[in-house]
Amino acid sequence: MDSDSANDVQAELDSVEAELEVVELQIAELLEKQASLTSRRKRLLRKLEEACDSAQPSGSSSGSGSGAAMTKQELLRYENDDFSWSTELQQNLKDVFQLSKFRSLQLKAINLSMSGKDLFLVMPTGRGKSLCYQLPAVCSEGFTLVVTPLVSLMEDQLMYLKSIDVEAVSLNASSSKEHAKMVLAGMTDTKSLFKLLYVTPEKIAKSKLLMSRLEKAYNAGRLSRIAVDEVHCCSQWGHDFRPDYKLLGILKRQFPKVPLLGLTATATSSVLKDCQKILCVPEPVTLTASFNRTNLYYEVLLKDSNSVDSISDISALIKERYKDQSGIVYVFSQKDAETVSADLQKKGINAYPYHANMNPEDKSRVHRKWANNKIQVVVATVAFGMGIDKPDVRFVIHHTISKSIENYYQESGRAGRDDKPADCIVYFGFNDIFRISTMVVMENVGQQKLLTMVDYCQNVDRCRRSVIAVHFDEVWDNEGCNKMCDVCRRVSLCFLPDYITVDITQHAKDVVQIVELVTEAWMGKGPAKRRKMIQTTTLSRLEVEAIITSLLLQGYLSEDFSFTPYTTYFYLKLGRKAPMLKNQSHSITMKRRRTGLEANTVSTTQQTVQKSFRKAFGCISID
Repeated sequence: MDSDSANDVQAELDSVEAELEVVELQIAELLEKQASLTSRRKRLLRKLEEACDSAQPSGSSSGSGSGAAMTKQELLRYENDDFSWSTELQQNLKDVFQLSKFRSLQLKAINLSMSGKDLFLVMPTGRGKSLCYQLPAVCSEGFTLVVTPLVSLMEDQLMYLKSIDVEAVSLNASSSKEHAKMVLAGMTDTKSLFKLLYVTPEKIAKSKLLMSRLEKAYNAGRLSRIAVDEVHCCSQWGHDFRPDYKLLGILKRQFPKVPLLGLTATATSSVLKDCQKILCVPEPVTLTASFNRTNLYYEVLLKDSNSVDSISDISALIKERYKDQSGIVYVFSQKDAETVSADLQKKGINAYPYHANMNPEDKSRVHRKWANNKIQVVVATVAFGMGIDKPDVRFVIHHTISKSIENYYQESGRAGRDDKPADCIVYFGFNDIFRISTMVVMENVGQQKLLTMVDYCQNVDRCRRSVIAVHFDEVWDNEGCNKMCDVCRRVSLCFLPDYITVDITQHAKDVVQIVELVTEAWMGKGPAKRRKMIQTTTLSRLEVEAIITSLLLQGYLSEDFSFTPYTTYFYLKLGRKAPMLKNQSHSITMKRRRTGLEANTVSTTQQTVQKSFRKAFGCISID
């Protein structure tokens, strides 16, 4: 390609990139407009639906979940309590589970499952998904097969069911031969008392004996339903893909008359469609609850690059804000779980580690003691997690950011299951980006999901919930947060923002030049003394890190990786938008929080405006 052709291509690329920037700005503006209109839209739609529903008779549905898709009108029937099993449901809800009423969608999901329908249920962590198969299991003949990905989740459920005198058993790699023999025999024994059988997907995939017993139980009418917990693990596009989940389609193929219930707190519509194909469920009913849990407060704090200072911050937070309250601190690695828990113990906090490489007995002991409030804090990897059902967790702190929004939403959702206020705090450190990048490099869209999480942490001007809502394809209503995130709480009554927009164009050019120089030097080209050609910045470390993060998020920088037999190395390289910086008219901006001096100026201005409000409108006080 000659120089003229190259210049033409570059000019066209610059034009396209400029257009993309305009489109991105338009999208941001439209999202804000969408949020402001949603409240009105919801009210009008509600009135319209009520009018339409009152004008039409109730519909009904027959057959299994493999039939035609159900209409809204047909689904309304399953919100009622006039089924043959309704009296028994209500009685067991009260006597066995000690609950006075159902939460949103629970009754509908349970009635659909009891009717033999295949169902996908998407419900926030802590909203009571487990009841949607546990209660039907108690009210049905035979047993319910529950497939769950983690032994910790299994143990948590078994502890809870034992406490309410519901017979439940499990089969996993650590089960003794005597226990396995007892469970397998009970699957076909009409006198067997257990109502739920928990297994891992690996057990389904590898145990021909288990599949043989399931087939006998199915033929004897003792397999009442199949519950696949954390169903998003089926999909390679999900945030927690597990290969053995892909083999679970055998269950519906072999036992077609048994209703299947797939449950998750975090799945987009595309992930659910993938799960539908994998599990061989042609047309399941899908019930989706809002992701929003109003009692959770979301906050992002900057993590000091000095690990000692970082631990001091976390320990001070636990001692001052959460004295004698139960919580979880999530960490990146097994080593971190050991070191952070030891450091917190030195600070006088009753904290213990939990990770996959621990002895099973030690894991169970830590889990039980924490559940019984004999341990205040569990310092854990994601091995401690999905489905943990401790109601009084007052805080979930992430020592390191999660690898995706889905992961963070699910992990943080272990807080406040009793519907009382609880805090979800993530410490964001620049180095976390590189540590986690090397972990997710082999995953489908792993880098993309990580950068979405980084964007959540870097964000200073949008409600935390609105960022999560967009990710889960949910239209967000600005009124829904109610100042239950750090961004919304900082917004003043007088609409004076807590952030400013700064021009970082020259800084970006400097960074790009450094990357170009390093690349050439690595290839053995150019002058030897490169450092003398680079202007040293006067910015602080935090400012430099924020700019580099912003350039990575905006596409001026990109990731690159190098693999060795022992580790994976992360490198920064020029991104697709880097050439645009050669255009003198091109500029880049970044939003950042105000400094102390800037905040004081805003505070003074705010006081002046508030006085004007009081004078104009006769307000006694403005909070």
